[in-house]
Amino acid sequence: MSDIQQLTKLCSQVRRDIVRMVHAVASGHPGGSLGCTEFFVALYGSVMKHNPQHFTMDGHNEDLFFLSNGHISPVFYSVLAHNGYFPVKELNTFRKLNTRLQGHPTTHEGLPGVRVASGSLGQGMSVAIGAALAKKLNKENNIVYCLHGDGELQEGQIWEAAMYAAANKVDNLIATVDYNGRQIDGDVDKVLPLGNLKAKFEAFGWQVLEINNGNNLQEVIDGLNHAKTFVGKGKPIINIMKTEMGMGVDYMMGTHKWHGSSPNDEQLAKALAQLPETVGDY
Repeated sequence: MSDIQQLTKLCSQVRRDIVRMVHAVASGHPGGSLGCTEFFVALYGSVMKHNPQHFTMDGHNEDLFFLSNGHISPVFYSVLAHNGYFPVKELNTFRKLNTRLQGHPTTHEGLPGVRVASGSLGQGMSVAIGAALAKKLNKENNIVYCLHGDGELQEGQIWEAAMYAAANKVDNLIATVDYNGRQIDGDVDKVLPLGNLKAKFEAFGWQVLEINNGNNLQEVIDGLNHAKTFVGKGKPIINIMKTEMGMGVDYMMGTHKWHGSSPNDEQLAKALAQLPETVGDY
C-alpha cells in the first residue's frame, strides 16, 4: 500500500475520532476539525520533520507546528495520537475532568506535541514568528508551521504580526489559513468580510500561495511541499487553503451550525456510517 493510500485511510479514522470525541462529552468543535483533517494528516504524516518519540518543548533540530485556532483541538489530538505522541486510547479522555486533552490545547499538563496554549484567537502567528526567529538564532535549518482560521484573521494582532514577519524577513515560517468561509456566527463575508486575502498578504510583504482544495490529500501535500521551496528567500510564506467545514459528514457540510455543536446519538451513528473504520477505533 502506498503512503498516500495509508494517509487517506487515516483521514477517515481521524474523522471518526473527531465525531466520537465530541459526541462523548456533548461538547467541542467538529466542523473545522473535520475540514482540516487532510491538512493535519499531510503535515504530520508526510511534510514536517518531527520526532514523536523524543518530544521536547524547545524542539531543537526539528520542525515545529503551532495551532492558532485552538478550538479545532479534536483533529489535532487525533493526529498527534496516531503519530505516536501519546496513546490513541487517551482520546477517550477528551474534555473530561483532569484530562491532558482540554477543549483548547494547554501546556500545564504536559501533553506531548503541544508547545503553546491556544484558542485565544489571533495569537498563534506571533508565537510562530518568535519560534522561527529562535530557529534562526540557533542556526537551525528547520521550518515553523502554523494554522489559522479565516474568521481568526479578523483579529488585529494577526496583521501586526504579519507586518513584523515581513519586515524582519522571517522566511522560515509557513502559515496556512483554513479558508472555509464560515465562523461561529455565520458566513465570514456576512460577519466581517476579509476582502481579497491574497492581495492583502502580498501587500504586507508575504509570499502568498493557494491550495484550492484543502480536502484533497495529495493537493495539500503538494501545496505544503511547494511552500517549502520558498523557505530562505526573504519572505514569510502563507498558504490560503480552501476547505469545507464539516467535510466527510453530509449533514455537517454547507453550514456554520456545526462549528461548535456536538452530534446526538442518532447523528453520531449517521456520521460513523459515512466514515469507514480503517485503523481501529480507540
